[in-house]
Amino acid sequence: MKTKMNSSSPTMAHPTYSFQHGSKPLLISIPHLGTQLPPEVRASYAPVAAELADTDWHLDRLYAFAAELGASIIAARVSRYVIDLNRPPTDESLYPGQTTTGLCPGETFRGETLYLPGHAPDAAERARRIDTYWRPYHHTLEHELQRLRAEHGAVLLWEAHSIASVLPRLFEGKLPDLNFGTADGKSCDAGLAAKVVGAVQAHPAARELTHVVNGRFKGGYITRRYGNPAQGVHAIQLEMCQSLYMDEAAPFGYVAEKAAAVQPVLGAALEAALRELPRLAEQHAALS
Repeated sequence: MKTKMNSSSPTMAHPTYSFQHGSKPLLISIPHLGTQLPPEVRASYAPVAAELADTDWHLDRLYAFAAELGASIIAARVSRYVIDLNRPPTDESLYPGQTTTGLCPGETFRGETLYLPGHAPDAAERARRIDTYWRPYHHTLEHELQRLRAEHGAVLLWEAHSIASVLPRLFEGKLPDLNFGTADGKSCDAGLAAKVVGAVQAHPAARELTHVVNGRFKGGYITRRYGNPAQGVHAIQLEMCQSLYMDEAAPFGYVAEKAAAVQPVLGAALEAALRELPRLAEQHAALS
């Protein structure tokens, strides 16, 4: 693994993800940013996979401001079509009874088959992908959470996601603009979550935005696995409509004017969390 330094923090260059250390108790995870279909698996895919339509496009650019807030940032390079870093390695459904995609998905969000006939990954290939792509991401994510928790007493894991605003196979109608998930309150202190959502509601730029807490998207595996308020680790997933900052149709271009309007809202949410975390650190220390 090669490591390069910039003026503010070390950045680790890994083949399957990027990682930048921060100084504040905030870790932003972007597990569905990746667009790589590695050479060893590329020939297995049907042509539709090359469009990468279900990517959480441009979130590294949208959240670039967070580095100035002192956040650590980890982001996938490999496509979720290869392996979904936000699914459990055992591949049980996170939303039983609802349509969703698995650890090594066989279909797009719209139900299109991703693999050529007879080329879907078998058990051995799935195990290889877990070892090659899934475990390194989670190892770094967990290690950084432990570091930030030890240094600051409390830490927020912010799971950054985006999705097309209309996907009839997954949900009815148009999705709310901002979908906050805390695993029905289990992954994050209620007061911290309220401060984050309150900061969004109070921001002038959010006046026209709709939001929901623990609606269709309550948080995926990462939120549920690592969010542990009793241990000082708080996790919030934000699934936002891509229409807020980009074109939802191919080639999925970034729309800078739209992005500039929503970035202050995201910044207000993260800053509210950073103001609240010292209180939670003191609270946790008192109970320890």
